[in-house]
Amino acid sequence: MNDEEYALLGVLADGRFHSGEALAIQFGITRAAIWKRIRRLAAFPGIDIESMRGKGHRLITPLELLDKEAIRRCVQPELQPRLVDLQVLPVIASTNAFLSDQCSPHLHGGHACVSEYQTAGRGRRGRQWVSVFGSNVYLSLAWRFDLCIADLAGLSIAVGVAVAQVLADLGLRSHGLKWPNDIHIHGKKLAGILVEAGGEMEGPCQAIIGLGLNIRLPASAAQDIDQPWTDLSACLDTLPGRNRLVGKLLDALLQTCVIYQQRGLAPFMETWNAYDIYLGQEVTLMTGSSTITGIYTGLDDQGGLVLEGAAGRQIWYSGEVSLRGQV
Repeated sequence: MNDEEYALLGVLADGRFHSGEALAIQFGITRAAIWKRIRRLAAFPGIDIESMRGKGHRLITPLELLDKEAIRRCVQPELQPRLVDLQVLPVIASTNAFLSDQCSPHLHGGHACVSEYQTAGRGRRGRQWVSVFGSNVYLSLAWRFDLCIADLAGLSIAVGVAVAQVLADLGLRSHGLKWPNDIHIHGKKLAGILVEAGGEMEGPCQAIIGLGLNIRLPASAAQDIDQPWTDLSACLDTLPGRNRLVGKLLDALLQTCVIYQQRGLAPFMETWNAYDIYLGQEVTLMTGSSTITGIYTGLDDQGGLVLEGAAGRQIWYSGEVSLRGQV
């Protein structure tokens, strides 16, 4: 999507009819050129445009497009200096990949990127993250830690806690955390977190925290999702403004990074336990080619999954966990 097409989408975002003639005058091009841009916009999942003779063109579902200043205003004043850079992009391959290319581990402070649409969004284990234009949250934050890489093992746990608390503050109830970094509600995935770390083994190092959160995900766009899913529109009577939601999430991520740098995972553990959906239950852990079952008794001080099973007490730092019988 080029700048001209994005500008046209900004006009249509209100959901009202705009005549082809008025749009042509506004953008200084022909009505035929407007029509071509309309068709290119309509090719994106989530952009549904109605064209009617005598009325013009409109978005069937209005969009709140991302606004850099509106997002920044939701970040607390004391954290504003920590947010060194915020980029808002219409279309990108992946917000995590973008920051990985742009940011050096030697940069200080937070560098954030949020996009309307991802063409190659990723979840854990290389899974595709389904994208719909202008309807969800695709947010990444790069942060430099004066810690060794091993010390970041529990960062995804801390981030999960931060996201869960933001959603609770916005009125969501009955949601929980699934180790190591998913937000679930009623057995369905609402959001996912991907943390990628790099740098010197002994520090400093950089973490890129990626967050995908479903706000409004049409069933037609979710056919390739291989697990139960949900979105905020199905869970809340009133949806928060998208810029406000992104701003609150970014604020929480910045605060989490500051606390984690100073105190590690410990301050987040009590809240994690309160949100943990599998704590105390018999679970199955799939890691590589192995499948392990046992009672999930909690996390160790680095965020590892503690299982009590036939082989005794074991701690795992990666894998896919599910309730036994639901693999």
